Amino acid sequence: MTTLRLPLGPLMLDVEGKTLNDADRRRLTHPLVGGVILFTRNYESPEQIAELTREIHALRHPPLLIGVDHEGGRVQRFRNGFTAIPAMGALGEVWREHPHRARRLARDAGYVMGAELRAVGVDFSFAPVLDLDYGVSTVIGDRAFARDPETVAELGHALVLGLHEAGMNAVGKHFPGHGFVAADSHLAIPVDERPLAALEEADIVPFRRLIDLGLAGIMPAHVVYPAVDPEPAGFSRRWLTELLRARYGFEGMIFSDDLAMEGASVAGPVVERARAALAAGCDMALLCNRPEQADHLLAQLKWDTAPVALIRFARMHGRPHPPSRVALHESARYMNALHHLAGLGQADADLALNDPTQP
Repeated sequence: MTTLRLPLGPLMLDVEGKTLNDADRRRLTHPLVGGVILFTRNYESPEQIAELTREIHALRHPPLLIGVDHEGGRVQRFRNGFTAIPAMGALGEVWREHPHRARRLARDAGYVMGAELRAVGVDFSFAPVLDLDYGVSTVIGDRAFARDPETVAELGHALVLGLHEAGMNAVGKHFPGHGFVAADSHLAIPVDERPLAALEEADIVPFRRLIDLGLAGIMPAHVVYPAVDPEPAGFSRRWLTELLRARYGFEGMIFSDDLAMEGASVAGPVVERARAALAAGCDMALLCNRPEQADHLLAQLKWDTAPVALIRFARMHGRPHPPSRVALHESARYMNALHHLAGLGQADADLALNDPTQP
């Protein structure tokens, strides 16, 4: 197979099944595409997913970025052959009595998550969730570490350190915070009426702390904060360029949330959604589970990727860590991390639930 030499573009798409078909290859070699997001339907076994990522990476040079929503708990796309990572809320529960142990567990969870994904060729996971758990959002819930922003910042940083140890960068989500509203942005357009000052005193704290510590990626929320801007954060130049970039000093990569979600509908049809997200400050826009819309988007969108975005893309590639899954499973670091995590969040493993909002 000939490798196409082509700069990465500003769109991240999905693929249809467990192997690439001709339509997948056509989309993934389009100049506007820069990444692939994988889902449960793409997964059968570690060996199969490793072959799929090899084929995706071989299509182009530089290779397409490969990401996955693999947080633990309800949202873990790969199950059979992977460690069941506990929901982050379980770590927050440990924090209440044993903060030091909770930090260690969070770092071990990040290491196991990252090492297992890197061993099969995935570049990064869209994790950690840095939202606060106010007890009202069913779509966030125990995906968040805790209600307290300092706890979320501490445990989020520990998980990021574990990911880095495994050769993987982190993507914090959902800026500036999705946990205060009950509505699910997959199905509705959530509105958070709080002023900026209230958000900065609470929800934004973990993001700012991790930005100061070098967080590589951020995903904004499809939530409207009308006291700050009438547009959802992911389509707001005020949020992404004036606040996230200029005020909070974020220099990493901004990924949009899925443009197919109902929370993105305020921006219009799919081409207008992608254009609005990129114009607001996103480096890469995601469109998932809508192949016919993806074809339309590739045919109609016109966008010149800025040189600084190409640098950010390059930084999101995974770094070499385990030479093989066999070597990983023989490493003392990995086995110790599994021992520490054993029994934590066992209910999540028993249920083997996956996020019901995404295939």
